[in-house]
Amino acid sequence: MKIILSRKGFDSANGGITSPIFEDGTMISFPIPSADEDTYNDLLYDGVEYIDILKDLNYKGGSCCHVDPDLDQARRKAKIDGWFPAFGQADASASYLKNIGIEVGDIFLFFGNFHCVEKPQGKYRYVRRTGDFYKDRDIQVIWGYLQVGEIVTDSCKQKEIWWHPHSSELHRNKKTNVIFRAADKLSFDDSKPGAGLLSFDKKRVLTLEGSTKATWKMNDVYDQEHICCTRHNLAKDPEKGIYYAGIWQELGLVESERCTEWAKCIILQ
Repeated sequence: MKIILSRKGFDSANGGITSPIFEDGTMISFPIPSADEDTYNDLLYDGVEYIDILKDLNYKGGSCCHVDPDLDQARRKAKIDGWFPAFGQADASASYLKNIGIEVGDIFLFFGNFHCVEKPQGKYRYVRRTGDFYKDRDIQVIWGYLQVGEIVTDSCKQKEIWWHPHSSELHRNKKTNVIFRAADKLSFDDSKPGAGLLSFDKKRVLTLEGSTKATWKMNDVYDQEHICCTRHNLAKDPEKGIYYAGIWQELGLVESERCTEWAKCIILQ
């Protein structure tokens, strides 16, 4: 199976703030602002609307958002009959996935920018100056996964997945538009769903301790020799860390037993 690292959620260009890690280890990857029908008022954490958490953290953008990947129906106020977890792509990112031979059984590991938060006086705020790197700094963390159960490219079939943003006419008019439906169960552990959210654990942190968020720990499953594209490692110290610059969303990893075992370790508790 191929493993794909997929960058999703708020960043400096989309949303402008960092997604939160709560004190119980729950991570919320804020879906990016968009012109889609879903809103931050429609999504809940612990009974609190996302929009209220966003306001606490000084978000200044609009209320509509792109809920994709859609991995957890429990966060929605309104339950959807027939819902299943899915992830959509289009344009260059979808073409990249097609070119590397994405197929049923492959696994997306979703990562993004996070920062620990606390709620000392009834209002969320980012944690600062504790002396703990993982609490004080913005870090990139793997927060969810999806094993591909079906690759939906037919426009009529995409339309049937009406709750997903990539079922909209805007997206379906793109020849590259694709929706990846999750498998019902993980192929290597049928006690686990084929897609889901992950709690915070240092093993899921990509960021190299002591570095800025986009400089990753050295790991030969995603170094320059083991990725499905050509990228330069622009880390200040390339012997210790990996930094792939530029605007990109998907990073396919070369198939190997070691890569598969790493992904299993990331997903399983």
